[in-house]
Amino acid sequence: MEAIYNPWPWYVSGPLIALTMAILILLGKRFGMSSNLETFCAMGGAGKFVDYFKVDTRPRRWNLMVVLGTFIGGFIGANVLSPRDDVAINKKSVETLKAFGFDSAGEAYLPTELFSAQSLSDPKIWAILLVGGFLVGFGARYAGGCTSGHAISGLSNLQVPSLIAVIGFFVGGLVMVHMIFPLIF
Repeated sequence: MEAIYNPWPWYVSGPLIALTMAILILLGKRFGMSSNLETFCAMGGAGKFVDYFKVDTRPRRWNLMVVLGTFIGGFIGANVLSPRDDVAINKKSVETLKAFGFDSAGEAYLPTELFSAQSLSDPKIWAILLVGGFLVGFGARYAGGCTSGHAISGLSNLQVPSLIAVIGFFVGGLVMVHMIFPLIF
């Protein structure tokens, strides 16, 4: 049971991801999370207003099970299989985040300074979440997929555009953490 409670090492989780991707490739399926938003909008009737959403969603519905599985797996992982409430991140990162005003660093998976009901009374937090959400959505649409779609699915298919996108994700993440984050907080 202890093996389930602890984080799985790369040599277990990596081959499981590779096996999953091999099965999806053999079945002719493409994995991605951001494409599910398109499917949700199309299923919700957005095609009545925007031609972009006039698509047949039946071939994409299997991917919605991935979203459902993500929610269920995340809930089980956080509430059943996590014996500790603290988050195992580097102590230096915790100190840095606390210097930026994130006192929940190392104690909560989602910083309460951003994601608690109380924090939503701060207009700055709303602006950060709205701008961040727009940029993530625009970036995923402009790049033809999100991080999971390019890094897991695209690289599994040896797609050069996915390699370029993944390099861009890492560069963007480094720029955000080291240059923009200190300016915001």
